Amino acid sequence: MAHQPIPATLEKWDELLSQGRPVVAIGGSDAHALLMSMGPISRVIFPYEFHFRTVNTHVMLADSLSGEVNADKKAIYAALGAGHCFVGYDLPASTRGFRFTAQGLERTAFMGDELSAKGGVTLQAKLPADAEIRLLKDGVVIQTWKKSASMTHITTDAGVYRIEAYRKYLGKLRGWIYSNPIYLR
Repeated sequence: MAHQPIPATLEKWDELLSQGRPVVAIGGSDAHALLMSMGPISRVIFPYEFHFRTVNTHVMLADSLSGEVNADKKAIYAALGAGHCFVGYDLPASTRGFRFTAQGLERTAFMGDELSAKGGVTLQAKLPADAEIRLLKDGVVIQTWKKSASMTHITTDAGVYRIEAYRKYLGKLRGWIYSNPIYLR
């Protein structure tokens, strides 16, 4: 069982982001329910329901889904394209309710958005449960909060900011939430 994304993958993502390439992170499970048999006894190992409770991309929509397939599909694709999403490992605990925002002088930015750093910006994250929260700027951890369900950081520095959150699960610290970045210029 994985503890977090492959470190080289995160490093490459941060490298691309720091080069000004707005690469959106998404994640999901490679679901393969395995039917195991020993004589007359058969059992599904890691059923699909298990896989779909593990790594997921959570999309942040401005409005609720309407139930109209074409409109909903368009809204979801637009949110994904804009980076208004995060990757959550939902097996240790639900990541539903996670938010990462930046409040500038004139407006609020969400994951995937760009905002001016002039005059100061307040970065905030709210998590559905306590975790170790790491704030990264240009791929480098600049601050860590232990056993916290929220963080606040005020800055005037331009850069690419994102959140990683870690929780203990089955005795090991595991990657739990990976936000898409907010770009401060």
